[in-house]
Amino acid sequence: MRRPVVRADWRGREDVAEGTGARRWHQAVRPRDAAAARVALIGFACDAGVARNNGRTGAVAGPGALRKALANVPVHDLAEVDDLGDVTCAGDALEQAQAEFAGLVSATVASGAVPLGLGGGHEIAYASYLGLAGAAAPGTAIGIINFDAHFDLRADPRASSGTPFRQALVHAAASGRRAEYLCIGVSRFANTAALYERARSLGVRWVPDEDVRADRFDALRDEVSDLLSRVDHLYLTICLDVFPAAVAPGVSAPAALGVDPALVERLVDVAVGSGKLRVADLAELNPKFDIDSRTARLGARLLARIAEGVVQRRS
Repeated sequence: MRRPVVRADWRGREDVAEGTGARRWHQAVRPRDAAAARVALIGFACDAGVARNNGRTGAVAGPGALRKALANVPVHDLAEVDDLGDVTCAGDALEQAQAEFAGLVSATVASGAVPLGLGGGHEIAYASYLGLAGAAAPGTAIGIINFDAHFDLRADPRASSGTPFRQALVHAAASGRRAEYLCIGVSRFANTAALYERARSLGVRWVPDEDVRADRFDALRDEVSDLLSRVDHLYLTICLDVFPAAVAPGVSAPAALGVDPALVERLVDVAVGSGKLRVADLAELNPKFDIDSRTARLGARLLARIAEGVVQRRS
């Protein structure tokens, strides 16, 4: 079921004496039924996939926490942002929620806007992919870049937060569409040998967390650029468990090592700057386990950076 957003969801500081140059996200957001601005937020209030994956639940509250963290973030190039509300998952009705979310994503992409998904568990990823696939012209190629400690390629019979990218690649193959998947930040100590073998069999490319370092930025940029050169559309997804637990404690599965947020931001800039970004989302924020809103604030910064980059690219 889709829950509309009201203005009361967006509250924050107002620097009246500073004029229009002191606007913040809560002053730029407009609740709407359909996208009219260049960027549109869509919440996915669901952690049924996390529960199915035997993870610690709580990500259902992620969209609200992200809005709260975004509210006071200053806007620079953003004139307006649409908020299309939340798709909520009733009980274990994951597939129904994914289908509803995918429909909103498809309509938003078709309107020319870039939807930013607010998770929710990483089961949002299959819904985001389906939405993009539904809007993309037949025969065009989709690239998926996932910043994540996990492949999320499980072969479980029921969909979960651990299956979305296998589902996406299987769907693409069955639809006659080429899809490429690059996972950056994969932890050898968070993925079984079977998952590595499945990644190889599906043609997945990945970068281990140990190799996501500032001194390797050129190689990382080239990895991202190579994928971008081969696809027509990009779906960008960031699982907050890719970051160190000290930086992002509020996730389903905190990282023992993690990767530097500043480096991820630089790579996100490369992806957004390509002009091929069609859909982006943020997954696995679990406010129940957050400390001082650290994870929510990091997520808000990443979302704001992506949104500003989209507007700058299209100006």
